[in-house]
Amino acid sequence: MGMIDGGRIEAELDGFAARFSGPGGVVGVVSEGHVIARRAFGFADLDTHQAMTAATRLPICSVSKQFTCAAMLAACGAPEALDERLAARLPNFEGPLPTVRDLCNNQSGLRDYWALTVLHGAKAEQEFSREDAAKVYARTRTGHFAPGTRYSYSNGNFRLVAELVEEASGETLEALYARHIWQPAGMAGAVLTADTRRPEDGVVGYEGNDATGYMQAENGIYWRGDAGISASLDDMLAYECWIDAMREDPESLYRRIAVPQTFRDGAPAAYGFGLQHARVGDFAFTGHSGALRGFRAYRVASTEARLSVVVMFNHHGDAYGAAHRILRAALGLPHPVAQPLKERWSGRWISRETGLLARLESGYDAATLRFATSPETLWEAPEGGLASSSVTISRDGEDILMRRPSENHAERLVPVAAAPPAGSTEIAGRYHSAELDAGIVIECRDGGTYLWAEGFLGTGRPEIVLPAGPDLWIVATRRSMDAPAPGDWTLQARRDEAGRIAGLTLGCWLARGINYEKCG
Repeated sequence: MGMIDGGRIEAELDGFAARFSGPGGVVGVVSEGHVIARRAFGFADLDTHQAMTAATRLPICSVSKQFTCAAMLAACGAPEALDERLAARLPNFEGPLPTVRDLCNNQSGLRDYWALTVLHGAKAEQEFSREDAAKVYARTRTGHFAPGTRYSYSNGNFRLVAELVEEASGETLEALYARHIWQPAGMAGAVLTADTRRPEDGVVGYEGNDATGYMQAENGIYWRGDAGISASLDDMLAYECWIDAMREDPESLYRRIAVPQTFRDGAPAAYGFGLQHARVGDFAFTGHSGALRGFRAYRVASTEARLSVVVMFNHHGDAYGAAHRILRAALGLPHPVAQPLKERWSGRWISRETGLLARLESGYDAATLRFATSPETLWEAPEGGLASSSVTISRDGEDILMRRPSENHAERLVPVAAAPPAGSTEIAGRYHSAELDAGIVIECRDGGTYLWAEGFLGTGRPEIVLPAGPDLWIVATRRSMDAPAPGDWTLQARRDEAGRIAGLTLGCWLARGINYEKCG
């Protein structure tokens, strides 16, 4: 591919700590199988002044998913070998079960179990045991779409894969990781730290930002398969070098997990086996983000360009954006230059398929779409409308057309009428979901409306409920057991023949279409 622009990379790294400021972080670049840049900055622990180093092990969080899929292929040959074992993990599931390949490709339709912990009554910092995960699965009755037809990120997919692999192989996930990946790759320090209460090497994760200050993050969850690996920058760079060394071997584990996948209808999928597929410039890349409260990570690689970038923070910095700045610098690509919007795009629309509210807020040079897990930034597209790397928006009269190709999702959204004046107490009461075997309570008082969940994990904190339209509300969850939190939930009322509220439907992008019936 020609020479990497090493001078531009060094210039980016010289300004890295200031551009992505926070307590600490690490960044590294591999080109043609060699480490060409490697930096550590800041502190692993602010209170003790412990420096961040390239040997400090940090949680790589959901980057672990690709390791789980690779271990599954090494131990079992193919995901189809595990299909018959899945039903026992979902004993109350109604309708066609997803396949294990659907799990690996985030096409199962299973709602994300970390989002569901909010509706089972969990508080953000409480402990969540290995046994608790099985209880969430046991309550699962339906998915939020038919398996194989759509993409939706679901951490539980990979937790199920991990449990099935351990059951089938008779080995622990740690042993499979070590034998098939860590040892061959030379990842001498990599470990499975399933208990997030005990990070490796005394590293501390921080919530907050420069404006509010940084506070130590508190986690209590136990996870494995969907996340859980801790590794240093040196470990991750060794992994990238190993991928490059094995790039010509069609039987290498990375080549096998990086094969592009499809949906049931044959449409290409942008996600498969714990890897997101995308293009930067002229080259195809595979990568993945990771997030836990207090930590962010991203790694990305191209076997075509023979280029990899790894970024890890012990704060909530934009690891994805940081890695892509380095990629563009390495490839000699210009950084995007913002242009002012020619049209205003503010408004609210409802998705009939998902039941979710879409909100567009115009800025000077970009619009913010609030629909999926996190706010998405969209810019004006040359052909008109708005676009990002994952979604396009166009107008059709008062409606908008939303296309999300990587999720095999496209639909017309209709505008929502203005919200009624705040203060109505009609929604107040207690509701029960047969899907979750859990409840929610809505309280209206002193002009405010609040919702909390009650379930096998306890009684959750009250969340603010804001009117969004007729019989339509927004419930915001800003902190939860997983990070980032589910974000905004859409709450819709269902009325009986007499016009009274008989039930509610609650959903967010990670967990859609959950029905509740009013009690009493």
